[in-house]
Amino acid sequence: MTVPISGLPFPALRRWPALLQSTLYSALLIVSMQSQVLAQPMARADVVEALDPDRLAQQAGNLPRIHSLLISHQGERILEQYYSGRTATQPANMKSASKSVISALIGIAIDKGYINSVDESVATFFPSFIHPQSPEIWQTLTIRDLLTMQAGLQSTSGRNYGRWVVSENWVDTALSQPFVSEPGSDMIYSTGSTHILSAIITEATGVSTREFAQQHLASPLGFRMAYWSQDPQGVFFGGNDMEITPRQMLAFGELYLNNGQYNNTQIVSEAWVENSHQSHAVSPRGQGRFYGYGWWLREMAGMLVPLAWGYGGQLIVVVEEYDLVIVTTSDSTPGSGRSSHLRQLYDFVENNILAVLQADRATMH
Repeated sequence: MTVPISGLPFPALRRWPALLQSTLYSALLIVSMQSQVLAQPMARADVVEALDPDRLAQQAGNLPRIHSLLISHQGERILEQYYSGRTATQPANMKSASKSVISALIGIAIDKGYINSVDESVATFFPSFIHPQSPEIWQTLTIRDLLTMQAGLQSTSGRNYGRWVVSENWVDTALSQPFVSEPGSDMIYSTGSTHILSAIITEATGVSTREFAQQHLASPLGFRMAYWSQDPQGVFFGGNDMEITPRQMLAFGELYLNNGQYNNTQIVSEAWVENSHQSHAVSPRGQGRFYGYGWWLREMAGMLVPLAWGYGGQLIVVVEEYDLVIVTTSDSTPGSGRSSHLRQLYDFVENNILAVLQADRATMH
């Protein structure tokens, strides 16, 4: 859910410990939502007039690493532009934006009774595994902790990523990382956490994560899964190297915009969508960044906006306030311009799209 954040005491809030920050922040959001008088949705003609899609497409073309920009309003595409020779039918590597897809699959598995709840112990799914350093702490680790990046395990991302993906068993290696904080406390971003979730989906359902995704997510959304890499044991990569087209990314974003429904079919529960887009953890990566169930929440143009983020600039931005979904894909290969591109991309989404709509709405009242 996209929530206005003006007036919330963020500077004071950030001095609190991380877990208390998240709790108080969620409470403040509830108070803000209850006290706010919601504006009427903007008509499509007003959205199109405010954004000027042709102008946006031209401006986005100034970002040298961008491959696509798509925007839908109430499920109808109002902008679709491809760059650098890319086409609508060419799949894009979502990179870490696929963590949001893994989260959806966990929600579906819970809805269908394969998994009891987010509070189920991870140890239930790995009965023969014994943590080498902290077996007692290991027993307290839950699915919720993995979803919110609060597992407490040392990260397999960043400088540890290369060593992890050349290990003989990715799941065991991720599970065997030392606990550097208590589960459910600090946010520690780790692709190992979502890969463990992929292994749990396979263990709980008796089918591969890809097969489960195809049957319960991709097929209802009207597409076939493309390339998706696997670990040495055949577990599909939970949180990286999933390829779908930008239009399919848009459909996934619209699923969350519509509270888990697509074409009048409830694919994932409304409660799961709501919980996914709530702040459960405070990110150490910078002010105004939080984490839900596999989704980032970022302060943008006076709102807290849920987004799926992938390395290099793969974004699915869900803006409930304006019935909008924004998708960008970008060059995902390492390069000297990658970090600056991501900053420019966030600025583009915030200043050229969200702030424009905010300003236009303000003039209407």
